Order: sequence, then structure tokens, then C-alpha cells
Amino acid sequence: MSSTFFKTIGIRLWTSALVLVGVSILIFCIARVIPGDPARIALGPNATQEQVELLRERLHLNESLPVQYFEFVRELFQGDLGMSLYTNRPVTTDIGDFLPATLELVVFAGILMVVVGIPLGVLAARYRDKLTDNVVRLLSLLGVVTPTFVWAVFLMLIFAFYLEILPVAGRLSQGVDPPPGVTGFYTIDALLAGQWSTFGDAFSHIILPATALALTGIGQTARLTRASVAETYDKPYVEMAQAYGFSDRRIASKYALRPAMIPSLTIMGLDFAAMLGGAFLVEAVFAWPGLARYGVETILHKDLNGIVGTVLVISAFFLIVNMLVDIAVAWLNPRIRLQKRWAG
Repeated sequence: MSSTFFKTIGIRLWTSALVLVGVSILIFCIARVIPGDPARIALGPNATQEQVELLRERLHLNESLPVQYFEFVRELFQGDLGMSLYTNRPVTTDIGDFLPATLELVVFAGILMVVVGIPLGVLAARYRDKLTDNVVRLLSLLGVVTPTFVWAVFLMLIFAFYLEILPVAGRLSQGVDPPPGVTGFYTIDALLAGQWSTFGDAFSHIILPATALALTGIGQTARLTRASVAETYDKPYVEMAQAYGFSDRRIASKYALRPAMIPSLTIMGLDFAAMLGGAFLVEAVFAWPGLARYGVETILHKDLNGIVGTVLVISAFFLIVNMLVDIAVAWLNPRIRLQKRWAG
């Protein structure tokens, strides 16, 4: 079974690589058909035509699309994503600076989605069609239908401006130096360095944006978990456990939750992966210096290298999360490992 398992992982890695190639071709072509001359946009209206032509030549914009893509792939295999026309720095440097901030935000939001959404769904299923169930269903529906930026503004107004108990913008307060860089996550790096005050400041800054980003996922997770667990409660083995007098907590955690987690885990994985690309509005509201905000700025400035680099990173993250979800689902249900369609 282990050889079959590793074979499916190898197939998934191969198909993921093909998907990345397809994404790179697609976004490469789309970025170059967007109206506007990237060289002129980068140099500004006061640049001479000669300067514009020199930059176009350096970016290979005078070549055909196949030649431009070949040059891009050649530089990519050398670890070079080119220069950003937006920041005038290597795109790899920009991604290295901005990606940890977004990953930290997404990880905290994902943790909130799991530790809040799943218990709410189990609680609603346990007290099905009662007041608790109705309240949870109402709150989860509110979380799903309300846009993320509305939650961001709402949380900012209440906790930052009205109650004044949480900071409003950035990753650290003014005058607080970042901890020594190890992981790029300010909270973890501060703990590793033993800088407790810096950890407290970084943690207080991430609470509001992570909560705003997680609320939609919390609502989705709670609704799906409630439906799955409620269906599991009608299974014969759960009714037998109830007949034997097992406690409600044991039945919910051991007999109802695990089989019901498979559809919930799939949706949570997709929501978690989508957070990386959908974090722009939250980052814009809270002035969070992350990759999603950087990616939108590269689009506005028609920064070709920045656009392609950002999309490739987000796509790779999505594929990795999707693969990890498949592995987790196979662990929860061993029968899936033997199904040929899982390897497709």
C-alpha cells in the first residue's frame, strides 16, 4: 500500500508541474495583451522615446511572444524572475519580502477557520433544529454572504476606533523593530528570539486582519460541518453508540466527526488556498504589506515580471494545499487510497 501511496503522490506532483506550466503560459500571454506600454508606464511621461525603446529591448518586448516566453523560462530556471517595473527590484526579492507577511496572515486566518468553524458546526449538529442550531446557522450564513472587506471595515471601526483596544494598520507599531528574520513570521520570529513585547505587538496587529479574512471561511466550514455531522448522526453505528449509553461528547468526537470531516476538509483546504490570492482587500484596509497587495499593484502598473511571479507563487501554493488536502482525506478514509481516480 505504501508504494501505491507514493506513486499517487508522484503522479500528483507531475500533474501539478504541468498545471504550473499551463498557468505560466496563460498568465504570460494575458499580461502582454493588457492595454498599455509597460516600458512607458515604468519610465513615466517625461522619458524620451529612446529611453523607452531601450527598456523595451531589455525586456524583450520587441520580440515575438514565443521568444519572450523562452527567455522567461530560461531565466526562471536560473532562479531569476526578472526586475519589477513597480519597485525596480528583482521580483524574487519582492516575493521574499512580501510573501511571509501574507502567509502569516493566511495561516492565522486558517487556524481561526478550523478552531472556530468546526466546533460551531458540531455544536449545531448536536443540537439540531434547536435554538443553538438556529443561531449558528444564522451566524454562519452571515459570515458567508458578507464580503471580506465589509468585515474588515466593521472590525476596524469597532475594535480600533471605538473601543481602541487593537491597532489599526501594519504588522508592528511605529518604533518597534522587527525581530531577527528566521521564518519571516513576526510572531514566530519574536518567540524564537525571546522578544515577548515584540510578539505581543505583532500578535495584536494580526488579530483584526486575520479575523476579517477568516470569517467567510468560518461560516462556510460551520455550515458544511453541521450538514455532514447531522447526516452522520443518522447512521446506524451512531444510533448503536447512543443505545449503549456513550456520552454525547464521545459520540460527537469519535463516531460522528471523523467521517464527516472529509467534505469539510476539502472545502477548508480550498478556502485556505484561496485566502492567499483573496487577501488583497484585507491587506489594503489594514495597510498590511503582503504579496496580495503587491500583486494588485503590479497589475495596475503593468509590471509584467511582477504579475507572472505573483501568479505563479499563488498557483503553486494552491496546488500544494490541494495535494495536502488529498493526503489528509486519504488518511481519514483509507479506501480512497485504493481508488484509481484519486491518482488522477
